[in-house]
Amino acid sequence: MKELKVKLDTIDDVKNFVNVVNRYPFDCDITVGKYVVDAKSIMGLFSLDLTKVLTLTLHSDDTAAIEDEVKEFLA
Repeated sequence: MKELKVKLDTIDDVKNFVNVVNRYPFDCDITVGKYVVDAKSIMGLFSLDLTKVLTLTLHSDDTAAIEDEVKEFLA
């Protein structure tokens, strides 16, 4: 399991981010405050306060490829 801090500033950022994480077979969660949603759910992400830095939790030991793809969203 790996945690990364991400920032999604625009609607396009959210759409692109969801497209990236959906390519991977393992679970990915987004946490902000006390709320946790599935990072693969665009509706779940839009239910969060996107003005804050989000924590992306990757539930896998092999995260190098996804880390490279989400680097543009890192906070």
